[in-house]
Amino acid sequence: MPDRSQDSPFSFRKVGMVSLGCPKALVDSERILTRLRAEGYAFSPDYAGADAVIVNTCGFLDSARAESLEAIGEALAENGKVIVTGCLGADAAFIKGQHPRVLAVTGPQQYEQVVAAVRAAAPATPNPLIDLVPPQGLKLTPRHYAWLKISEGCNHKCAFCIIPQLRGPLASRPVHAVLREAEKLAEAGVRELLVISQDTSAYGRDLRHPVHPWRGREWRTHIQDLAEGLASLGLWTRLHYIYPYKHVDALIPLMCRTDGETPPAGLLPYLDIPFQHSHPEVLRRMRRPAASEDTLERLAAWRAINPDLVVRSTFIVGFPGETEAEFEHLLEWMESAQLDRVGCFKYENVVGAPSRDLPDHVPEAVKEERHARFMETAQRISAAKLAAKVGTRQWAVVDAIDEDGDAVARTPADAPEIDGNVFVEGEGFAVGETIRVEIVDASEYDLFARRVD
Repeated sequence: MPDRSQDSPFSFRKVGMVSLGCPKALVDSERILTRLRAEGYAFSPDYAGADAVIVNTCGFLDSARAESLEAIGEALAENGKVIVTGCLGADAAFIKGQHPRVLAVTGPQQYEQVVAAVRAAAPATPNPLIDLVPPQGLKLTPRHYAWLKISEGCNHKCAFCIIPQLRGPLASRPVHAVLREAEKLAEAGVRELLVISQDTSAYGRDLRHPVHPWRGREWRTHIQDLAEGLASLGLWTRLHYIYPYKHVDALIPLMCRTDGETPPAGLLPYLDIPFQHSHPEVLRRMRRPAASEDTLERLAAWRAINPDLVVRSTFIVGFPGETEAEFEHLLEWMESAQLDRVGCFKYENVVGAPSRDLPDHVPEAVKEERHARFMETAQRISAAKLAAKVGTRQWAVVDAIDEDGDAVARTPADAPEIDGNVFVEGEGFAVGETIRVEIVDASEYDLFARRVD
């Protein structure tokens, strides 16, 4: 957390922030911090130094709700002045019933209400002589990459999900507002943009794709125009939470190659597609959009256009009614799809989700066994794909430098804090720089390399 109070003769009130959940919630936390800094607040890295603590909660899964409640309880015990926001905050009565001492509860995206609660708990007096907020706002990520949220909410009615209940229907930001934010981030030194929303490929559909000016031309509020505009900035740009609609095909030719002698720039050949399952009946019970798409043919066509394309996804095993045959279908589909990056969750009941009321819930022991089998398949595929990179040269961005001076880096195939790393021997590294490396070894998820000129 940024804290300049020790560098200034002026007195700041301090706020602590606990941010839980997904990157979209992290962006909400950054926006709250930005507004508070503009009002004269500093930020405390611990409970003891804070005049109030904000807990930005997650309420997607029962386990996430439990983690949020535990974080609220810890903040109350360590500090006492606690303001709750985020997805779980949409159910204020539930939180107040569990923790009646919290000062205020607000739902997701209710930034003004959070700031008002902080003002009431710890009034601050801004000093106009101090530059409190950088143009790009305050970030919780390293300086060289940033999450870029392009919309809120979701129009889908997936049986296992309550995001539409928590965050409302799809609400896209105008394209020129997103592109201007990306410009500010680039000017501040950001070199990688991670585009996020609940359904990135549906961007602009709620607005009927209006046109806005930016940099001397007109741009549609549409994912294709947005991707083209972001790519023109020359930053590494990743698209997360893409559904495989037909118009996504038009994004693949916009993607750069990553195997050249010059560093890649623009839209990376990387798609994060939450398939969740492969069997048509499971997808029907899940109420998944684009369930009828022939995804294997689409993947093959995309890879033919850009062989460097990396696809990551997440899956749910043990969804109510999942049979052994349906699970075997998923394993066979995985062998055919050969996805590059894969995560897997065991199905959990979520309060308010229709899937709770479905028949034939899968026993926990069966979910555990299927999760282990799925991950064994995914790890074997990942290990083979990474082993094939041994002896090749790759581009990588340095995220950190360890105590021995070696670099912890990522290739264009890896999103930060989600995918694997490249551990690079050498010296003289700088965080945020792009380097050329030769891969010397590989594990199931990570690469090991040496720096080359």
